[in-house]
Amino acid sequence: MKKLTAILLCAGMALSLAACGNNAASEAASSAASEATEETASSAASEAEEEATSESVEETVSEASSEAAEETGEIKLGEEGKLHMATNAAFPPYELTNDEGGYEGIDVEIATKIAEKLGLELVVDDMDFQSVIAAAQSGKSDIAMAGLTVSEERKQNVDFTDTYATGVQVIIVPEDSPIQSVDDLSSDTLIGCQEATTGYLYCSDDYGEDAVNSYTNGATAIQALLSGKVDCVVIDNEPAKAFVAANEGLKILDTEYVKEDYAIGISKDNPALLEAVNGALKELIEDGTVQEIIDKYIPAE
Repeated sequence: MKKLTAILLCAGMALSLAACGNNAASEAASSAASEATEETASSAASEAEEEATSESVEETVSEASSEAAEETGEIKLGEEGKLHMATNAAFPPYELTNDEGGYEGIDVEIATKIAEKLGLELVVDDMDFQSVIAAAQSGKSDIAMAGLTVSEERKQNVDFTDTYATGVQVIIVPEDSPIQSVDDLSSDTLIGCQEATTGYLYCSDDYGEDAVNSYTNGATAIQALLSGKVDCVVIDNEPAKAFVAANEGLKILDTEYVKEDYAIGISKDNPALLEAVNGALKELIEDGTVQEIIDKYIPAE
């Protein structure tokens, strides 16, 4: 009996110890799990805080860069590595097509030099003259350069560089014409002009729109003069010389119609490009390159 009681007591103690052991193990495990959870949470919170801080720094840097870009300005180009020039290649000697189908002239050569200074390649976008300003204004082309006269009306649409050449509007008539000077023009005179040019605008203002017929280019206006559809043609002096030399029976009147300045038109939304192009143009004027190009096409008389 004593043995049985002893055995039972031992068994009870063993079970009690086992139970205590299990409880201790459970508490230890629970404590360890709790500590692990706290460490994981702390680590996750720390990582989240670092990530948030990093994102905040990146946003701050990005905002600062954006503000700096707005202050300094960024050159916008329609095509990377290219400088697109809107022109009407029917205005010799400023722009014209050559026998190989390429483009040449005062404006083309000056624009090429400007592009080189900016590390770009010039691309000529040939179009109707009336589309030249719109092409630069919209950014379809980067610059407008087409024997382009600076006027208050055009300044509303584009910004202009410094002047690089001076133009003179003259009057072309048949050699036997009764028109001998600008004073002989009137609202009864039929005047031919290239559309959208300052010559057209000046003549329309001075004599009325009914007195002026507009043509796509100067050559077409000259053909109208030769066929008697108009009494005279008002156009820039340099292309006028070329047209008269190519067509017998025509002459340029001695009296000038108006003097004007030529410059490069650039979108108002692209001030950085305006500054870069104007800077390059100034250098080319100062080192004599622009005058050399002009003298090449317009020899001193």
